[in-house]
Amino acid sequence: MTGHGQAWPLTLADYAELARARLGPAVWDFVEGGAGAERTLAANVAAFEHVRLRPRVLTGLGLPHTKTEILGRVWDAPIGIAPMAYHTLAHPEGEVATARAGAPLVVSTFAGRTFEDIAAAASAPLWLQVYCFRDRTTTRRLVERAEAAGFEALVLTADAPRLGRRVRDLRNGFLLPSGVAPANLTGTGFSSPGGHAAAEFDAALDWSVVAWLRSISSLPVLVKGVLTASDAVLAREAGAGGVVVSNHGGRQLDRAPATFDVLPEIAAALGGGCAVLLDGGVRRGADVLACLALGADAVLLGRPVLHGLAAGGSDGVAGVLGIVTDELTEAMLLTGVPAPRDAGPALLTTASPAAAPSELPAAVTTTAPAPPEQMAGGVTLRRRDLHGSLNDPLLDTMNFLNEITHRYPDALSFAPGRPHDGFFDTEDVFTHLRRYVEHLERGGATPAEVRSALYQYGPTNGQIRELVAASLRADEGIDVPPASIVVTVGAQEAMLLALRALIRGPEDVLLVSSPCYVGITGAARLLDVATAVVEEGTEGLRCADVEAVILAERARGRRPRAFYVVPDHSNPSGATMPLGTREELLRVCARHDVLLLEDSPYRMVSPGPQLPTLKALDRERRVVQLGSFSKTLFPGARVGYAVADQPVEGGGLLADELSKIKSMVTVNTSAVSQAVVAGMLLAARGRTSELNTGPAAHYGEAMRVTLRELAACFPDAEELGVSWNEPTGGFFLTLRVPFAAGNEALVRSAEEFGVIWTPMSYFYPQGGGDHAIRLSVSYLPASLIPEGCARLSRFVRAQGAG
Repeated sequence: MTGHGQAWPLTLADYAELARARLGPAVWDFVEGGAGAERTLAANVAAFEHVRLRPRVLTGLGLPHTKTEILGRVWDAPIGIAPMAYHTLAHPEGEVATARAGAPLVVSTFAGRTFEDIAAAASAPLWLQVYCFRDRTTTRRLVERAEAAGFEALVLTADAPRLGRRVRDLRNGFLLPSGVAPANLTGTGFSSPGGHAAAEFDAALDWSVVAWLRSISSLPVLVKGVLTASDAVLAREAGAGGVVVSNHGGRQLDRAPATFDVLPEIAAALGGGCAVLLDGGVRRGADVLACLALGADAVLLGRPVLHGLAAGGSDGVAGVLGIVTDELTEAMLLTGVPAPRDAGPALLTTASPAAAPSELPAAVTTTAPAPPEQMAGGVTLRRRDLHGSLNDPLLDTMNFLNEITHRYPDALSFAPGRPHDGFFDTEDVFTHLRRYVEHLERGGATPAEVRSALYQYGPTNGQIRELVAASLRADEGIDVPPASIVVTVGAQEAMLLALRALIRGPEDVLLVSSPCYVGITGAARLLDVATAVVEEGTEGLRCADVEAVILAERARGRRPRAFYVVPDHSNPSGATMPLGTREELLRVCARHDVLLLEDSPYRMVSPGPQLPTLKALDRERRVVQLGSFSKTLFPGARVGYAVADQPVEGGGLLADELSKIKSMVTVNTSAVSQAVVAGMLLAARGRTSELNTGPAAHYGEAMRVTLRELAACFPDAEELGVSWNEPTGGFFLTLRVPFAAGNEALVRSAEEFGVIWTPMSYFYPQGGGDHAIRLSVSYLPASLIPEGCARLSRFVRAQGAG
């Protein structure tokens, strides 16, 4: 995208210049113009000049995260797209192209594309902006249609009983061009937006309209156009789930205040009781941070989105959003803000030391941040002073799931991804421990050496490496020396060690699939490791997509360092990578010098022969294998391992480097845990596959029963919009449903229907999976699976019916 000799746009002003050159003068004025003398239009932008951000240095923050939760949904950034009519004025694809850019979008009543087409293109939340017409039936039909298409909230525009006097449009005699019309409304008279509004808008609306909207829809309602604290309180009392601080982009009442100027009083009046969003004048990431500091939960971008759409379609919209998000991340890092919710008024100061206090929003402070609050003889830590990962919604997901499980103990749960309890006998622990002791004694160990092997720390890289190496040869045909193995505290520590060793700095990036196991993305977040996502299709991973992401990251100036994959019966989707894809993936990674982190814990607990591991196929030491005995032998022992046989310049192996890191983290893996696992390996001559004959048959039968019961409970699956995959092994499968399957739906499922599951959205690093749930077949007794599926069916039908 170029213009006037300029390279790819670097600012929103660059996009505006490109858009102006591509839109006709009358259309440009329709998009850009405001009401009256356009004083409010100008004030929206000028308001952000009143304040400056206070930098913080040496905070040790690492990379901040921009994710935030709005109405129970996690947004990748506190930035959405404001409702604007007729995106088709800017681009033939209109709102479809806008939605494809991947940000939360408030779709106008006067959208130029159908709700269904927009929803099909969207990968982020959609809300419907509602103008309430005199004919309430028209409004009702719009709401019902949007809800059926998967929209998640209603945004009532309350500041437009009639459209403001927009002088530019009057001078131009503006009419909609031929072919541009509201795709979701029937009738005539739309060509003159102002004339249609005067004829059809209900100018006699009062607060009862909020209750009416709630009566015709299950969706939460936000009130847009709020500019005073009193109206904000009335909105909340009327049942609104949020407000949008907005003056309609300066297009209604000229001389109305700038939205940024009134934000503090509105946020203070609501006191966190409902969502607060703002639109109007936001042109930089620093503007977003300033809004967050004064109490907004998120902002909505308006005209800049249409500029991007006109300049480059969906890519242009994504470019606009990317600029603002990158600027926001930079501003957060430089001001020491780890997460959006940690922004507070102490971030802001005056633009000039001479500025009068009355020139500032009331919540802006010009004093230094206060020290941590003293409470009852102790210190209360400020969340902003903790690592940014602790505010990432990703780290809250499993805690929330555990809370639901404990809150509803009688519910049947398809959520836990842990082995079935019936395969463990308490006495076996002592048998396995004794077997390992006897093994040491047969090897010539003295009583003192045996005692030390059980009671002392032991070597950092593990004392059972020889047995692990023998097991890999027996089970997988992987022949590596014991020196290439590090015994870890579960596979999770192996992930942390590998990431810390391989990712040198911010220029390195870890590739992950989407959906993806949360353990690796959580570890990356803790270590401030940047991730790039390779989207899985319905048929699984495509190597062409992997290569495309590698090339895209290099074009951004980053080095793709490693790709984390679960090739067998993956968590969460249950997908298995075909042999041809495994071989091609090794070639792609060799071609681009990318390592593979292979994590495959479900192979030995799955029925039937398994495909070769990536490590078994590896001829170039391209694969670092992350293993665990938690699923196959003993979950509570927490024994895992890393096979890291890559030579390192100067001598030694990558395993030696991992051991250095481990010595600073856990020092060693429990000697007793290693001893029990070793005893189990000795019992089967290293063949964990033999030890898991019974469990593999059990889990295979549990999967077959679950699939059979789903088919029985959903004979009308296609009609309901329900579908599922059919894994050949492992613990998990994916159920796709026709509604947003987030935390709110999970609570209802547990409370009203007595069945628990895991939202698939937990496993999508950049958003997605909102209409799918993960079912685990490993933990629930087989006798309860039919009842669990029946409860699940009743829930899905009730939730789908609204």
